Amino acid sequence: MQYFWTFFWSFLLVQMLTYVISSMSGVSYDFVSGSIAAVVVTILIFIVSAVIPNEPVEKH
Repeated sequence: MQYFWTFFWSFLLVQMLTYVISSMSGVSYDFVSGSIAAVVVTILIFIVSAVIPNEPVEKH
């Protein structure tokens, strides 16, 4: 379920970002490029969460 919600929110946020950036730059909005970017962002989020350690830091 966490994978679904991660994709859902990244999809919405990336689509919003794509719309705003295309509007500010005067380019037409492209749904497909925003969708591809959302999939890439979701995969990057999963990779970063797997790389970050879960163990507490030992005191030196």
